[in-house]
Amino acid sequence: MNATVPTIFPATASKVRLGLGGAAIGNLFKAISDVEARGVLQAALNDGCRTFDTAPHYGNGLSEHRFGEALRAVPSGSRVLSTKVGRLLRPDPAASRDQNGYFDVLPFVQRWDYSADGIRRSVEDSMQRLGVPRIDVAFVHDCDEVTHGARYPMVLQQVVSEAIPALQQMQREGLVGHYGLGVNDVRVCVDVLRATRVECLLLAGRYSLLDQTALPELLPLCVQKGVRIALGGVFNSGILATGVKDRRETVRFNYAPAAQDWIERTAAIEEACSRFGVPLRAAALRFPLAHPAVDVVIAGAQLPAHWKDAVEMLAVAIPDAFWRELKSLGLVAAHAPTPAALSL
Repeated sequence: MNATVPTIFPATASKVRLGLGGAAIGNLFKAISDVEARGVLQAALNDGCRTFDTAPHYGNGLSEHRFGEALRAVPSGSRVLSTKVGRLLRPDPAASRDQNGYFDVLPFVQRWDYSADGIRRSVEDSMQRLGVPRIDVAFVHDCDEVTHGARYPMVLQQVVSEAIPALQQMQREGLVGHYGLGVNDVRVCVDVLRATRVECLLLAGRYSLLDQTALPELLPLCVQKGVRIALGGVFNSGILATGVKDRRETVRFNYAPAAQDWIERTAAIEEACSRFGVPLRAAALRFPLAHPAVDVVIAGAQLPAHWKDAVEMLAVAIPDAFWRELKSLGLVAAHAPTPAALSL
């Protein structure tokens, strides 16, 4: 980590740089019970996890409710709990229980709102669902061109002129600790960082063993401006968790069926992993932590075993020769920082 810039997202009590993400806890792709959700959260707490991320989008508030129940007794100074703004939830008894890739969600419908009033209401609503008097980190959620299409210039302008100033005001009031963007897109991060100040990013999928889109421009800009990053989606929707070898079911990349070029690239990484005896999941978790802008990786888990596996994978020793091999094959950018053999 960059020793000159304070960490926003702390490692676990045992120094493992791993946080727990809340999409799966909100029933992404598959419904889980409250008991199962509590089991995942308790497993993370038992391992000393200190960084937790959720959002109103995750199950229409279901993830926030579950995180709040599990974390309410944890002293606020000993953990960082982040959520997101930009979507408001409106109760609707007729709302579908399956929405936006989430199953058995709470009976609400979502609407976009990046206005100053909407951002304040979003923070206040999340505090109620979480049962906390303060949000440690508030991320402006999914304000990118892929999500908003032709409306992106208007969304960007409103984020810069209303959403970020509203979060800055709430920070002065003590309602928000830190603020930034929670997105899957590099361009919006660069656009916002060039226009105004943010303190942190939750960037999903764009700096991974498979997809290093953020490396050329965004990550150097973050180092320059002291912006700290929590990285989500380091398995790129599962393809780097399961691999592609001998798999018959559909593999996903970026929340959709993976294109052939991503499958082939993953297969080449898997082959290198096999030659060096390195689990693919271990390589995927360790690689992005070498960059000086990155504080932690955020792992989504639907079972306690998924969380435990991530902790174990981060403890796997990976030889320097493995990273040199990936670079020589063009699978990792030549100028990408790589982990020291024994560094966590």
